[in-house]
Amino acid sequence: MINFAQVGNDLYTGKRSIEFIKRQKTWYAVSAVLIALALVGIFVKGLNFGIEFSGGSEFRVQGVSSSEGYEEKAQSAISDAGIQGNVISTIVGQDTVRVQSEAASERTDEARTALAEQFGVEESAVSASLIGPSWGQSVSQQAIRGLVVFLILVTIVMALYFRTWKMAVAGLVALLHDLVITVGIYALFGFEITPSSMIGFLTILGYSLYDTVVVFDKVRENTAEAFRTKRMTYSAAANLAVNQTLVRSINTTVVALLPIAAVLFVGFTLLGPGTLLDLSLALFIGIAVGAYSSIFIATPLLVDLRRNEPAVRELDKYVARHAAKEAVSASQGADQPAFVGADATGAAGDDAIGADGAPRPVHKYAQAGPRNQPKRAPKSRR
Repeated sequence: MINFAQVGNDLYTGKRSIEFIKRQKTWYAVSAVLIALALVGIFVKGLNFGIEFSGGSEFRVQGVSSSEGYEEKAQSAISDAGIQGNVISTIVGQDTVRVQSEAASERTDEARTALAEQFGVEESAVSASLIGPSWGQSVSQQAIRGLVVFLILVTIVMALYFRTWKMAVAGLVALLHDLVITVGIYALFGFEITPSSMIGFLTILGYSLYDTVVVFDKVRENTAEAFRTKRMTYSAAANLAVNQTLVRSINTTVVALLPIAAVLFVGFTLLGPGTLLDLSLALFIGIAVGAYSSIFIATPLLVDLRRNEPAVRELDKYVARHAAKEAVSASQGADQPAFVGADATGAAGDDAIGADGAPRPVHKYAQAGPRNQPKRAPKSRR
């Protein structure tokens, strides 16, 4: 069984490490594929804007005993009322059918009567409302204006806080990455975009930024220590920071997604389409994508942006030279001749100890034992 606490501790101390920085091309490729699919969905398939943006008539039929064939019944009723165009019908709650069509202010009564007959309910159980597109357009304009102001303020604050504009750029790229992919998922799957969805899109930007700032703060701390001690390259210090914040990011994301998933389940099974479901769907997709970008995109991009800075290059060269010297010293230490401090009899040799008390190196072919004395000259014969 995996001990997640131990794994988290090993990641924080550096005992274990996941190479987020060295594999940045893999993460970039995954994001490029997702963004390409998102752009195809946005510009080819198109976005499914709700009635609040396009305008039209909305009818709600309450007390429906059976939802079988509700789409065909709604289409037939609207056609009988003389209203042309696309008809969208969905189940709301347990016994309510929502029908959206083109604006038909002059034929509202006919449509209510036809819907009541098709679904077998009283005419009073059918409500009608006319929605103009101006309200949705106003919401869109305000959302875009708020997004621009938000991005400008975020850029200024991050540049001042981290004292480098490159961190601000990396953070903004991560934000746009999350926004494009989230909107692209809406386009690919045909999810309806409502004002509540727009609010959700803006909300996920704040969450993604929060997670990115937490990782960047640890990156700044580790890289400052690397510049001071010169024991680690900039990319290695940044990679350690991502590993140290990985468990925290995952835990935060899971804790945030669990209640949203519960709301989505209730919304799809019981409540049906509505403000709560639209908002929770945008939050669920955006938070999941934001967690990915904070870990796999923001920090690797920051390292790539700072890779050619003189200070970063000098640090990398210094660490590489120091590592090479240590490798050479280690290899030479393995080949050094043994130091001998005593002769074969166990007594200390006179020339085995230097004047400073340190043992002298003895060649491997030297013989053990006392030094050979020079031969004495033979005594002259008397």
